[in-house]
Amino acid sequence: MPLPPLSGLDPQRFETVPIFRRLVEANRRLAELKGVAASIPNQNILINTLTLQEARDSSAIENIVTTQDDLYRDEEASDAVGTAVKEVLRYRQALRAGHERVKGTGLLTLNTILDIQEQLECNRAGLRKLPGTALRDAAGQLVYEPPQDANDVRRLMGALEGFMHDEPAFAIDPLVKMALIHHQFESIHPFYDGNGRTGRIVNVLYLVKEGLLDIPVLYLSRHIVRTKPDYYRLLQAVRDDDAWEDWVLYMLEAVSTTAAETIDTVQAIKALLQDTKQYLRREYRFYSQDLLNNLFNHPYTRVEFLQRELGIARATATKYLDQLARDGVLDKTRVGRNNYYVNRPLFDLLSRETVPGPGA
Repeated sequence: MPLPPLSGLDPQRFETVPIFRRLVEANRRLAELKGVAASIPNQNILINTLTLQEARDSSAIENIVTTQDDLYRDEEASDAVGTAVKEVLRYRQALRAGHERVKGTGLLTLNTILDIQEQLECNRAGLRKLPGTALRDAAGQLVYEPPQDANDVRRLMGALEGFMHDEPAFAIDPLVKMALIHHQFESIHPFYDGNGRTGRIVNVLYLVKEGLLDIPVLYLSRHIVRTKPDYYRLLQAVRDDDAWEDWVLYMLEAVSTTAAETIDTVQAIKALLQDTKQYLRREYRFYSQDLLNNLFNHPYTRVEFLQRELGIARATATKYLDQLARDGVLDKTRVGRNNYYVNRPLFDLLSRETVPGPGA
């Protein structure tokens, strides 16, 4: 059966009491997250750390599994050793690049989506042109066959781009609209590879486009990892039974849950940042804001990072980091030919499954 465009849906079908109730909670938590994130002066700290968590969890949905240590040690895809680490780091790179374009233009275009997929997959295959793509379960049984004709794929993606950039007749809350966009993108399945990860990047970039977030720090993939069977079941239930309300409720719950957890994480980072700043200022004559930023931008920092970011000699950078390691501020560890200096409290905070809220 041909995949219909989202503009054919009746907006009133999403004006139900359960959706309204969940929308209130999701929007409240998202607004709080936006405010808490803005309270950290150096936004790069959140972009560098939290987007890596999103990259890791989103890749895990596709069975690309990495350890926290591997990710923070390598930091750049070009330096990474393992294939899985390279793929996760490319995800962060694509998310960053997409965020810069959306913030710069205020638009989330098909060209941006194509660029994101190209960075993830390291190829320029673009939209699917050949038939044969089918989604199967673990037993090999056909679950869903997306549009096969290249003209249909292009037409549907063009319509989706138009839908994202507002059709006044379709007046619904942006969070409901994000849920619809995500389902349509996954159902079009426009690429040969990387559809899931590209689609999850589109989610958070759409929230940035709509002004609900300033930076892409809502990592919905964590909720999807935990509820993977429900995610795929509800995706298919829309195709089979037109069960849109259940799908929208699931996505709104994902926003609420992950926003609440991310608020706790950001607040914990902020407190740790302040405590570390006060300690370094009190104890070390070589303290600087750039030094503090380095230790929080790179949970696993290296002499080269400090040398580059502080504009100091290698010997001076080594002296600073070794002193911090001797005093227990950092953990010094050697992997291969490189010494790493680990901000252990930050690393442990980022590695937790959840961060307890106040009173927990």
